[in-house]
Amino acid sequence: MTFSIGLRIYGAALATLLLLDLAWLGLVARAFYQRELAPLLRPDVQWAPAVLFYLVFVGGVLLFAIAPALASGSLGRAVLLGACLGALAYATYDLTSLALIRGFPLRVAIIDILWGASLTAAVAAAGFLAGRAATG
Repeated sequence: MTFSIGLRIYGAALATLLLLDLAWLGLVARAFYQRELAPLLRPDVQWAPAVLFYLVFVGGVLLFAIAPALASGSLGRAVLLGACLGALAYATYDLTSLALIRGFPLRVAIIDILWGASLTAAVAAAGFLAGRAATG
């Protein structure tokens, strides 16, 4: 994979992640998270760590889901690896939060892990399709 193709794949995956996650957090599940996590939420978003997460996470999706799927030529593999990676990553946060943060809601952990799996599957699929289109 050339650098320019890798950049196109990364860009497609990042755009997908941002679009879907910001819609989820800002529209679809906003009231849910505010209701469930009210005492834990900051009044203002700290954008630097959020942006850093998105940039690093897409790199991980590219390395652990998109690249292996492109090597095998399988969109299904991209979706499966993406879902597994997303569930693992989100479970790391949510299960640690359940273990360490007093009052962290179990329902938030469950929904968040399911969202992480779904979101990352979609991101991996978008990256795979961009890679396949770029390599023709």
